[in-house]
Amino acid sequence: MRVYVPSTLTALARVHAAREAGPAPLAAYAVTPALREWYAGGDIEELEYAAMTAAARASLRLLAEDPEAPPRRVVLAAEVPDQAARPAPPGSGGSGGPGEDTRALVQVTAAIPWRRIASAHVDDPEAADDVRAAVRALPAARAGDDDALFTVEGAEGHELMWYATQELGDLLA
Repeated sequence: MRVYVPSTLTALARVHAAREAGPAPLAAYAVTPALREWYAGGDIEELEYAAMTAAARASLRLLAEDPEAPPRRVVLAAEVPDQAARPAPPGSGGSGGPGEDTRALVQVTAAIPWRRIASAHVDDPEAADDVRAAVRALPAARAGDDDALFTVEGAEGHELMWYATQELGDLLA
């Protein structure tokens, strides 16, 4: 199963050094039955994009928890055995609100070895101002403020750049 693990550049450096993402359990996002039901008209690429977008949104929450991290969303794409990803229990890392964030949320029950990480998806440095603004707007967006939600969606307007795992050392340097 392909999972999308939200991260930050600071956390990615730790994953790169440890050669694994962990410890378990890890909150991640995937094409779940609930996401398929909600997005019934979507093909697999659209469903995976929705799961990755939910992980990128969760990366914003991680940035809010670590204000020293560079303001760039990071998502790790990894292949894990189906039995290693199960629907996440309530309150285990989702946004706490309705939407695809919780529909795609899974819990990975074991650390993810480096060889299972397929790629990283990272904001371009030019997205930093929008990402900072989105991080500041998160609490109000979760409370239902439409202007704050618009600000969060402004960061989501930036496409994440794809990096192969062998390129991550250069990205982190």
